Amino acid sequence: MKPSSLHLSECLKTAITAAHAAGAILQSYALRRNDLIINKKAKNDLVSQADREAEAAIIEILQEHTPEFGIVAEESGGVSGAVATWYVDPLDGTTNFLHGIPHYAVSIALVAHAGTVIGEDRPMAQDTPVIAAVYDPNREELFTAMHGVGAWLNEYRVSCSHTQTLDDALLATGLPFRDFSFYDQYLPTLETAMHGTLGVRRMGSAALDLAWVACGRYDGYWEMGLAPWDVAAGTLIVREAGGIVDDMYHIDPWPIKGYLYAGNPAIAHALDCLIRPHLAVHAS
Repeated sequence: MKPSSLHLSECLKTAITAAHAAGAILQSYALRRNDLIINKKAKNDLVSQADREAEAAIIEILQEHTPEFGIVAEESGGVSGAVATWYVDPLDGTTNFLHGIPHYAVSIALVAHAGTVIGEDRPMAQDTPVIAAVYDPNREELFTAMHGVGAWLNEYRVSCSHTQTLDDALLATGLPFRDFSFYDQYLPTLETAMHGTLGVRRMGSAALDLAWVACGRYDGYWEMGLAPWDVAAGTLIVREAGGIVDDMYHIDPWPIKGYLYAGNPAIAHALDCLIRPHLAVHAS
């Protein structure tokens, strides 16, 4: 049987269209947040109709243009496809959004599954993010990436920083807020980073943390306990900007379980060395 192939340029156009549609919905609610119906999914895990409507708009566009792909989305779930799967977070940074903090984004990624052909290349050896769009509607910044081609902020190509040591590095992270099962693993990494770097920031959107690593605003980033839709797009953007994003446990080909470190090659290696002594035997 001939392997299925992907036409990435058309997929990127679809992701951009969907991201802009979702961003418009989010911004339509941003100044009337008191009108939102907000539900609590779990401890410190909120969802509003802004999330749901933005996700519905994304899914409608993806299904119209790429009906053959699977879709896995934060609010509605979904199933993986045989060839490729979209990972969708309609509002990464919901807590920021609901508190009027203008730091959140739409995150959309396409993950090609092992055996799928990209262009004229040989079949993919493992599951790999191949298309990414992270849209910050407050700054009107659209981060995009295409496997093997590059990463962009709006129309400009981006690349990771050239910082070589943690002493000189500005890092981003995410504190445990919903799942505290990894607290004892995470806390010593934060303490070490606080004492051994230029500084640590916690802004509340994993997708933007990764995008900001890709364009050099941060030198590195690490977090635990995320979901695949939080990190799929950002993983590709950093990788195509010359950086590294890997699973902390060095098991999965991309951080699908949400335990990740990222940065330019030097900082990523240093973060890996910082984190490893504190990890449990395997990810939960």
